[in-house]
Amino acid sequence: MSAAQDLAHSAARGAVFTMGAQLARILLQLLSVVVLARLLTPHDYGLLAIALVIVGIGEIFRDFGLTSAAVQAPVLSNGQRDNLFWINSSLGVFLAIIVFLSAWPITWVSGQDELLVIVQALSLVFVLNGLATQYRAQLMRALGFTALAIADVVSAAVALVIAVGAAVLGAGYWALVYQQLATAAILLIMLVWFGRWRPGMYSRQHKVGELVRFGWHLVATNLITYGAAQVDTILVAAKFGTAPLGFYNRAYQIVMTPLNQIRSPITNVALPVFSRAQEDRERFNSFVVAGQLALGYSLGVPLLLVCGLAEPVVAIMLGAQWEEATPVLRFFAIAGTLTTLSFVGYWVYVSRGLSKQLLQYSLVSTAIRLICIVGGSFFGVVGIAAGFALAPALAWPLSIFWLSRVTDLPVRALYTGASRILLVSATGALAAWAASEAVASAGGPWLSLGCGLAAAAAAIGLLFVVPQLRRDAATLRSIVKLMVQGRRKLQD
Repeated sequence: MSAAQDLAHSAARGAVFTMGAQLARILLQLLSVVVLARLLTPHDYGLLAIALVIVGIGEIFRDFGLTSAAVQAPVLSNGQRDNLFWINSSLGVFLAIIVFLSAWPITWVSGQDELLVIVQALSLVFVLNGLATQYRAQLMRALGFTALAIADVVSAAVALVIAVGAAVLGAGYWALVYQQLATAAILLIMLVWFGRWRPGMYSRQHKVGELVRFGWHLVATNLITYGAAQVDTILVAAKFGTAPLGFYNRAYQIVMTPLNQIRSPITNVALPVFSRAQEDRERFNSFVVAGQLALGYSLGVPLLLVCGLAEPVVAIMLGAQWEEATPVLRFFAIAGTLTTLSFVGYWVYVSRGLSKQLLQYSLVSTAIRLICIVGGSFFGVVGIAAGFALAPALAWPLSIFWLSRVTDLPVRALYTGASRILLVSATGALAAWAASEAVASAGGPWLSLGCGLAAAAAAIGLLFVVPQLRRDAATLRSIVKLMVQGRRKLQD
């Protein structure tokens, strides 16, 4: 087997376990939404959403971009790995202290007394995740996707059981706090178990300066991106209160959280594979185009179906009391589709070590997002969601052009591929919406959902008489074939 074929099979095998694990995690996430939304209040979710904004900022500093730095490094010695472990662990402890102490001013500014104990309890997450960082990076670097998949699914499942049990017993928002802490603790235990290594002492003989500099650019990029991503949450909380934030957050949880759960581990597969292929221009570009098609069709079609079927989805997932989340859900589904189209560009930046250029682009895309969301805030919570969706519609074409200015990229293939993905996804969404509306008065949400999905399948099926779309289908079949062959090889 050639090196190219071996790398393709490695990617396919990783994708098999990654997609299987993420399907399980998505099902767990949806189960969490369905069950906990009926046991907890929008105010409970609004409190956690505010606390997690603070936690998210700290997590960026805790990782310090060193996961990606360790994965993309052509050579990483054991001593360098040990040093990175101690850097991440020390950052975790330091940030835990900072966040614990910041709970008092956060509570005072927000006016929500419950946030004091919530933020202080969640500060422990930094310690746990700091210890786990390089164990995860090492498994990613070794293409240990099976271990990562098992750890992610088991930690999420056990944490959900703990959260539901606590909610049933009347714990309120503490059920959500317990879920976060349990996920981090169980994940650490499993990653250490699978990692099978004990870090040595920190040694200046093993230089990590270049890795830290690479990580710093990613920290700056991620801070900018994360800050822009949280502007909507901050605006909803500040202008409209915790209950509207709860509605907004539940819509986000239905769409964006599962989407991130898919894209993050797929990135764990893509980055080491792209990094190994970067010296072969033709092979690298073929991976980029195939990656966009695979992500776009597999995620874009279901996301826009959620947009078309938002009313029955909210009724089934959350219940009648969450009806206000419906228009917000539509806009999140659109935003998820558009951000997915440009996500492959992030893989190119990181795998080719272009963290500085990624930072520069992120400044521009962040400005676009801020303008759209702040402008939308004058039209209420739904206006903020609309701004959230408008931003990637403006930014994703720019992202491909920007990247093409700093590295070789198949620009035409990416633009045309994205256009076909949008055509298929939008056609399915419109057909689903029309069929759902036609039967809405005759039956309940389950009938609307079923008729909408059937209409979408028929409409999308008709589109594939177009030759180029049939070629896209052939590409997707070849990816699936690689996955199946990789799975059989592992079984043999």
